Amino acid sequence: MEDIWLFILIGLAAQLVDGALGMAYGITCTSLLLSMGAPPALASASVHTAEVGTSAVSGASHWALGNVDRRLFWRLVLPGVAGAALGALLIGWVDGSKIKPLVAGYLLIVGLLVLWRTFRPRPPRVVAPGDLAPPPQGLLAGFLDAIGGGGWGSINVTTLIARGVPPRTVVGTVNAAEFFVSVTVAALLWQVVGPQALPVVGGLLIGGLIAAPIAALAARRVPPRLASGLTGGVVLLLSVSTLAHALI
Repeated sequence: MEDIWLFILIGLAAQLVDGALGMAYGITCTSLLLSMGAPPALASASVHTAEVGTSAVSGASHWALGNVDRRLFWRLVLPGVAGAALGALLIGWVDGSKIKPLVAGYLLIVGLLVLWRTFRPRPPRVVAPGDLAPPPQGLLAGFLDAIGGGGWGSINVTTLIARGVPPRTVVGTVNAAEFFVSVTVAALLWQVVGPQALPVVGGLLIGGLIAAPIAALAARRVPPRLASGLTGGVVLLLSVSTLAHALI
């Protein structure tokens, strides 16, 4: 029971960040589980299984609050599921840690770009969110999320915000699309999740379900400039941490 309460706290904290900023649930949970000694495969499988429930509640909350753009949603979810399926099938013989430095380097650059746009904003412009997510973006994000234990939100949120899509729309749409990516990965990796993972999955799921509606409401009320700044800061911290662990 003590371990379950710890996993509940991890899931709650991770979902508050993910639901409000549209990213970092998988990365946060996976990093904490690995620091506790969990094997990488077990950590990744547990997180994706828990994300099925948390992303469902989070996505439904965002949809009800009007944070989801339908065109952008379909341009993310269809290639995202394809990429996630490919990544899940490859995870058995591809070491996801080998590509983490490349992903972290990319996120570091995008995080800097988001911060630059936040503090030196350009004049407002009208954007069509559905036209700003080419299929390869969702495909790559789904693939990296499946083999690396996270990255769906980090890649999509930072890229779309950097292109000028309003943060609230980005956060809500990316969270809604993540449900289908999580279902795909969890279904294909379920054989990895044995009885020893049930306390992890249960704790992460309970904590995430508690935090999901609160985080969705926060995304609606947080000012766009503040959301962009927080997004850039979170990406920088995560990317620097990932690079440091990969290079040591």
